[in-house]
Amino acid sequence: MNNEELDFSDSDMLRKTAEEQLKAKKKNVKNPVMETDVKKLVHELQVHQIELEMQNDELRLAYKTAETALKKYTMLYDLSPMGYFTIDSEGIISELNFTGADMLHDRRFSLVNANFKLFVSEKSLPVFNDFLTNVFSSNAKESCSVFLGYEKSLLKLVYIEGVVIGEERKCLLSVVDISNFKNQ
Repeated sequence: MNNEELDFSDSDMLRKTAEEQLKAKKKNVKNPVMETDVKKLVHELQVHQIELEMQNDELRLAYKTAETALKKYTMLYDLSPMGYFTIDSEGIISELNFTGADMLHDRRFSLVNANFKLFVSEKSLPVFNDFLTNVFSSNAKESCSVFLGYEKSLLKLVYIEGVVIGEERKCLLSVVDISNFKNQ
């Protein structure tokens, strides 16, 4: 029976044909496999199976640990009472938390790739620009106080600390609303 006559969807016929081909191959083998070789091979396969099971257990544990760390990170970053932003040297926002989005009176996903400078009041913009220049040139933690607000939104005084990190040269900002502290 050649391959053109085989129906590969018929599993019984496929199995029968494979067994016939195996028998034909065994006849052509000059040195038959010894029983000790088979036992040795089975032993190696069993050992390998146990190794794989151990690796699988280790991967499950690592996954659980990573999942726990992600939950902690989410609580610490996303739900923090302080606004967190990651910006570049032009002020473009690449990441922010929910509090940061709330400070800018917009939804988080709408603010990604927006320019943080658009939310700094005109009077405070020179202060923020100096801060941005200093933080990117000094590679040290810098701080400033500016008013956030645009168009008809209320101005709020915020304290900003920033530091540039990594090869990507991104600035991490922490922003705290201090409007209530100045009025006291």
